[in-house]
Order: sequence, then structure tokens, then C-alpha cells
Amino acid sequence: MKQHEIAEFCLQLPGAREDFKWGNNQVFSVAENKMFAILNFLGHDLAFKVDSDLFLGFVDRPGIRPAPYLARAHWISMNCAHLSIGDDELRELLTHSHQLVVRKLPKRLQPGLLLDL
Repeated sequence: MKQHEIAEFCLQLPGAREDFKWGNNQVFSVAENKMFAILNFLGHDLAFKVDSDLFLGFVDRPGIRPAPYLARAHWISMNCAHLSIGDDELRELLTHSHQLVVRKLPKRLQPGLLLDL
């Protein structure tokens, strides 16, 4: 997927919005400020949240590494120009990242944001 396709996909997720922070980082979040993905992270990277129990398995894969500053929250990053995963897997991971963040929101904010996965 190209960067604009990733951005379009992220914005299709329920309640998603985009902001530009810290220079040219394109940040996708829900509920005003809860990030689930970042494009142009530290240059040309894509970063997003993964399950804590899968984090180490992902960073063992070629081209995927812990996201600087965000790894303790189980975020991974990869170079957008040389994605080491397929489009379908990337869509699934971005959707899952979105849902991980939504599930941490207060229950009153979750309706309409949760997906049946």
C-alpha cells in the first residue's frame, strides 16, 4: 500500500480523524487524541499499536522494529517505502490497532467505534 492508501484506509475506520503533529507526522486517532497509527513517523515510517503478547514476534520479522519512544506501549514501526507485509495483513493490523485503542476508552465513548472482528 502507498502512503495515501494507508491514510485513506485509516480514515475509514469508525471515529478516526487525522492531525499533523511534531512537524510532518500524520497522526490518526479516535476520541480526539488517542493515537492508533502514525505516518511519516521519524521520516518515512508507519507506526501503530499491536497486542502486547504479539509485540516480540513482530519485531523479529525483517523490516519491522520497535517504534522509538512508543515501544513501551507496544508500538511497532516499518519503512513505508519497503513494507515487509502484504496489503491485507496491513489493513488487518491497522484495524486491530484502532480497536485496541477503542477498547481502552471509557465505555460511554465506545458505542459506534467497536467493530465485530
